[in-house]
Amino acid sequence: MTLISFLGPKGTFTHEAAQLVGDELIPYCTIPAVMESVANGETSFGIIPIENSIEGPVGITLDSLAHKFDLKIYKEIIIPINQNLIVNPGTKMEDIEDVYSHAQAIAQCQEFISEHRIQPHYAVSTARASKDIVGFKNKAAIGNRVAAELYGLEILEANIQDTDNNETRFVVVSKENHKPTGKDKTSIIFSIYEDRPGGLYNILGIFQKDNINLTKIESRPSKKGLGKYLFFVDFNGHIEDKIIQDILSEIDENTYFLKVLGSYPEF
Repeated sequence: MTLISFLGPKGTFTHEAAQLVGDELIPYCTIPAVMESVANGETSFGIIPIENSIEGPVGITLDSLAHKFDLKIYKEIIIPINQNLIVNPGTKMEDIEDVYSHAQAIAQCQEFISEHRIQPHYAVSTARASKDIVGFKNKAAIGNRVAAELYGLEILEANIQDTDNNETRFVVVSKENHKPTGKDKTSIIFSIYEDRPGGLYNILGIFQKDNINLTKIESRPSKKGLGKYLFFVDFNGHIEDKIIQDILSEIDENTYFLKVLGSYPEF
């Protein structure tokens, strides 16, 4: 039996993503707790959010991968985020005074909330928000269909997010790399020497020289002082490819920190 941890509770978008991976699902309350469950062998895989197309990267995921856990990205999952106004059965729009949800969901639905003059409130998750409004016709939640079904609620308005191209990228973390498939992506973190002008430009030039396509570059504070950054880079190819091994070797020689986060099938 393959146990899979995910950022809970049930009824969240991460739960929705986890259902695409397997059936033996165990919710954990924080992203580090999910990763710890994989690191200590409680579960074989963990599913956590890493990036939203509107709100950007999930900082705690990037920081945990960089500093706290020696885990590999085994797979990526991208799902559309369709936010819905969830209410108790029989509730009408004019009944609603307050709306509850996770901070990111609130941010993604600002236009709808403002238009209907509803007071927003933050909750620890979209699922918890749905659970907490049960029995209150003057309260609504923002979340997915799974949460509505889980707590016997109804969707009063569907797809209330400000933009239609709202997607979240989730990663499946494991202790192992995924085997090559022929259409793979590799993720790394590195930090450059501060006393070398053009350091980042030179590192990116290594990829250009070998005609390797970069699919993402993201900077994060290194937590070692202002102006000091880690760079997260995704690029096409697998760590078992000879050309990728040569690129990583050259990067390692020109940086003071390099960590390979994993090679996995491109979604």
